[in-house]
Amino acid sequence: MRPAGPASCAARILGHVPGRVRRSQPLATQSEPNGSPISRKNREAKQKRLREKQAALEAGTARKSKSPAESNKTWTSKEIVLYEIPTEHGEKKDVSQPLPPAYSPRYVEAAWYPWWVREGFFKPEYQTKLPQATGETFSMCIPPPNVTGSLHIGHALTVAIQDALVRWHRMRGDQVLWVPGSDHAGIATQAVVEKQLWKEQGVRRHELSREDFLQEVWKWKEEKGGEICEQLRALGASLDWDRECFTMDAVEHRPLPGRTELRPPGCPTPVSFGVLVSVAFPVDGESGSVPPGAVKVTPAHSPADAELGVRHGLRPLSVIAEDGTMTSLCGDWLQGLHRFVARDKIVSALRERGLFRGLQDHPMVLPICSRSGDVVEYLLKSQWFVRCQEMGERAAKAVKSGALELSPSFHQKSWQHWFSHIGDWCVSRQLWWGHRIPAYLVVEECAEGDREDCWVVGRTETEAREIAAELTGRPGAELTLERDPDVLDTWFSSALFPFSSLGWPQETPDLARFYPLSLLETGSDLLLFWVGRMVMLGTQLTGQLPFSKVLLHSMVRDRQGRKMSKSLGNVLDPRDIIGGVELQVLQEKLKDGNLDPAELVTATTAQRKDFPHGIPECGTDALRFALCSHGALGGDLHLSVSEVLSCRHFCNKIWNALRFVLNALGERFEPQSAEELSPSSPMDAWILSRLACTARECERGFLTRELAHVTHALHHFWLHSLCDVYLEAVKPVLARSPRPPGPPQVLFSCADIALRLLAPLMPFLAEELWQRLPHRPGSTPAPSICVAPYPSARSLEHWHQPELERRFSRVQEAVQALRALRATYQLTKVRPQVLLQSSEPGEQGLFETFLEPLGTLGHCGAVGLLPAGAAAPSGWAQSLLSDTVQVYMELQGLVDPQTQLPLLAARRHKLQKQLDGLLARTPSEGAAETQRQQRETPVASPVALTCPVGAAEEGQKEEEGQLGSHPGCFAFRWTEETSGALTGLSFPELPF
Repeated sequence: MRPAGPASCAARILGHVPGRVRRSQPLATQSEPNGSPISRKNREAKQKRLREKQAALEAGTARKSKSPAESNKTWTSKEIVLYEIPTEHGEKKDVSQPLPPAYSPRYVEAAWYPWWVREGFFKPEYQTKLPQATGETFSMCIPPPNVTGSLHIGHALTVAIQDALVRWHRMRGDQVLWVPGSDHAGIATQAVVEKQLWKEQGVRRHELSREDFLQEVWKWKEEKGGEICEQLRALGASLDWDRECFTMDAVEHRPLPGRTELRPPGCPTPVSFGVLVSVAFPVDGESGSVPPGAVKVTPAHSPADAELGVRHGLRPLSVIAEDGTMTSLCGDWLQGLHRFVARDKIVSALRERGLFRGLQDHPMVLPICSRSGDVVEYLLKSQWFVRCQEMGERAAKAVKSGALELSPSFHQKSWQHWFSHIGDWCVSRQLWWGHRIPAYLVVEECAEGDREDCWVVGRTETEAREIAAELTGRPGAELTLERDPDVLDTWFSSALFPFSSLGWPQETPDLARFYPLSLLETGSDLLLFWVGRMVMLGTQLTGQLPFSKVLLHSMVRDRQGRKMSKSLGNVLDPRDIIGGVELQVLQEKLKDGNLDPAELVTATTAQRKDFPHGIPECGTDALRFALCSHGALGGDLHLSVSEVLSCRHFCNKIWNALRFVLNALGERFEPQSAEELSPSSPMDAWILSRLACTARECERGFLTRELAHVTHALHHFWLHSLCDVYLEAVKPVLARSPRPPGPPQVLFSCADIALRLLAPLMPFLAEELWQRLPHRPGSTPAPSICVAPYPSARSLEHWHQPELERRFSRVQEAVQALRALRATYQLTKVRPQVLLQSSEPGEQGLFETFLEPLGTLGHCGAVGLLPAGAAAPSGWAQSLLSDTVQVYMELQGLVDPQTQLPLLAARRHKLQKQLDGLLARTPSEGAAETQRQQRETPVASPVALTCPVGAAEEGQKEEEGQLGSHPGCFAFRWTEETSGALTGLSFPELPF
């Protein structure tokens, strides 16, 4: 272990530049050459401009947030530090060099992930060898994202929650399996490959054989389908990549307010939608043509009309072909025409015959294919269905009986409603890419005139042939079988994922060991589409529920509460927040998408407003912590970049705390175990008690899967207990010579245990810092914090002292009062003496225990105790801490009343104006505003200032004993005439 210090040549420091950067794997080993004086000058000028530009961005980016990790700090330009020690891919990162002076995500996140994977830390087989192994299993599968796409911030929330749970179980000693995978995305993938074939080769899919086309799809998948895996690695997802699986569509329902012009693909002219056409027809027995009040019915092209047609015995006639043109049933004058061209031709014919009666706006919802941009038409097709009623009843019963737990529980109502109204599930898709339906037509048995075809189903053609032979009574070799060309719905393939990823239908060791899964965690929007279907197929095909617990997190929205949508320009790649990105790059991504011109204008405008100078670098750990700090049980999650930036500030706070700790430990420090460590001072006992309490809160949060509870506990300990209190209080103790041995041991235990508590949420930062801590002589430490034991509440219970924490909270109140007094009198540099006085003997002893830290934390000089009943000292400010405790601060010679009086008068004038405004409001409004003002007033309690004789002008004498019994004291107080209206305000009694 080396102490922290200035960065060495192994870490290169750059000016902060927003934008996508290269991955921190084996990084560059040499700095750039200096070059000529002119090039250096140009480079320096360019970097200066970039710093100025970034400073403008960052000053306006940060804002307040409700996250527990949120702070009010604004973003300032940060230096980027690169890890540049030569490191082979998969080799352990070199931590022998000192820590850089400031936290830099790119430096911290470099090299760790490949080493974790290479060492096998994410494999369940490795975890069985851990000394803390429990023998229990914990298994999960990642919701398989579409192979054609990339992860957005909603996916990042899923990964952050799942990985935190997985890492906690792994450190706890459970045998953990987290299975990665991606969905083959039938429609999306086939559309992408078809476009690529046409663009590069001028070839249509139907010009190739099915086998040749599928080879092209697999080729594309191997070349282009890995982006999601790279994103998962960037997020630190601790997946078992050796078990990666691949499962092998989308309609946008666009509301139209009325008449809307659109131009579908292949249509020569724009088409009007959202209109109702009124026509008249000749009616038998009537003279002329009259509007009959009837509507057209097309059972073959509308689900609603199809049901109506069944009820009335109407024959469904297909008038639109699969290529979108009109069929021969429409007559020669329309056959072969594009359907929207045919529509115009029909309207023209009605006009010519005098049957057209006009158009009117008709608000509607138009189904548009998100892949092709074309309007969806319903066509009659022979399809395969899965009968769901019986499976749905079992799924509903599982939740009702408690065998399947949905969390939050309010989702049970949607679950029960959906399964009580479930119909048959159409699983046919007219595609080539996907799991081909294992159904075979027995050709010879389909004689002309037969009402039903003869179909058999088998896992292989051989099995299907055997079944057909038994069914027909003919030798299988004599039968001709034709396999159905359709593929299974992608949701069907995804519903098999929990058990197919473990080797089903074979009886594999993984299936026996890890199925059913321990937990299914996903977004609440997938409850019915995916979770419900997994439960149906899992119970049907394996005889067991695929999992017993389902955790559903909220939907991620932007800070304005809008759903993430490409057309709104608010969809963010997690890597853009991790590494930073310029606005120009964000805008180019929009242009590369499939937005129509109007949507592109809306999206680019929104991006310029939200990210005028791009997105600054935040880092993976900050993003994960920010995402997990939102409760999964609440409403939608509104995430802003400024909230993630605040978590980066938190990372920097932890970084600086560890630099302080490492410096305090020195080179020859030998740590004690937590069991051996006994605090040697009240402050040491207090911070260890806070640490034990934090471990208990983290354990409770993970057990209940309330990660926001964990993040809050960790944030409070690191920031408010360790950094703000203990590290400040211990500084003068460490400066003593000889240095007492207790505080360094306490600092080590705080760093070691708190980093392990943090590791599931901030794995990169925790690993980087934990690896630099010294080891106990003779011990065999875990190779990585990933597999180090997670601190248990029971193991630290001997440190927990709730009564001590309660007593110290009174000391902290006194510290706040002292700081408020210093602020009131603008004592920025001097350290005045302080006296505390209590009328309760027990409280006197409470403060006596903490006199030294009280002075240190209150930025005061010597702190003493004033006996109960003793007179207040002359020339000291007084603050009432409670009904029994008062604080006195020496001001004689430190404060000039003649300087302070004008300032106080101005402040009084400002408060008087605020009060007048309050009094003019309604009682309820005024009371609420008064309470808000009281919370914002920096003075902790009413304060009195006493001054020796002669310090005040003549005529301002106060009756002796009003503020104290020191003879000859004067006091400054607001006069009744000028300040009567101020009664009740938290205002210092510093009167004239």
